[in-house]
Amino acid sequence: MPVKIPKPNTAARKNISFVDRSGLHRGQPFKSLTDSRSRLSGRGSEGKITIRHRGGGAKRKLRAIDFGQGKLGISATVERLEYDPNRSAFVALLRYADGERRYSLAWEGAVVGNTVVAAEKTPEKDGMRMMLKHVTPGLTVYIVEIKPGRGGKLFRAAGTGAIVMDVQDKYAQIKAPSGEIRLILKDAYATLGRASNADSWLVRVGSAGRSRRMGRRPQVRGKAQNPVDHPHGGGEGNQPIGLKHPKTKWGKPALGVKTRKRGKYSDSLILMRRGKKKEKA
Repeated sequence: MPVKIPKPNTAARKNISFVDRSGLHRGQPFKSLTDSRSRLSGRGSEGKITIRHRGGGAKRKLRAIDFGQGKLGISATVERLEYDPNRSAFVALLRYADGERRYSLAWEGAVVGNTVVAAEKTPEKDGMRMMLKHVTPGLTVYIVEIKPGRGGKLFRAAGTGAIVMDVQDKYAQIKAPSGEIRLILKDAYATLGRASNADSWLVRVGSAGRSRRMGRRPQVRGKAQNPVDHPHGGGEGNQPIGLKHPKTKWGKPALGVKTRKRGKYSDSLILMRRGKKKEKA
């Protein structure tokens, strides 16, 4: 869906943009598939802030999204497309042939009336869910399982999708949007296509009020704080941070520091790291 830019008739609307949602369902979500959401406002079990800049925001309802294949072999029809405030992609309300309804992540190009099914092998069209070993190399998939039967964990953000490079032995080679190529068991399920709302990255929040309604509290630059509050703080007026490398509030290196743990269990399944030009030997 295209991005809309409103008339700049107020200060808050001068830098704002949003995705056109005129084709989505405008009513309430399907009641039996929703639940209340209790906000933690960035606080841990002791009630202390563990994640800064979180809190407030408009009320939201959780939609129960089916990331797996609990209705194998039963065809479903897209009853309506909806906006979900808890995620960047749109969701589709599916009505199955046995009368049950479930939410699923909508694919790019989904329209009301589309028919989909989840099975070991299905026709290769967007929205179908099948095992990776039956997917033709070169096709794009999303909601990919890491372990068979655990439900899709990968490539669920708006507009994302991975390319199936090859299927050999027990594994399928998947190329992620970052350029990383990794192995995933070929018996894992994936949905054909790409997650909906690909224009999500073009949205500009544009105003502090809109950011607050999204549950984001204000952030303050480290160099604008006092020395006791941040390693970048102190100095008279607008001064540089005075460090060779920037640091976090707690004195650890920031910006560009690798955070992936060494010897991670999935290292052997990664054939090529993101940003690398040569395959791993």
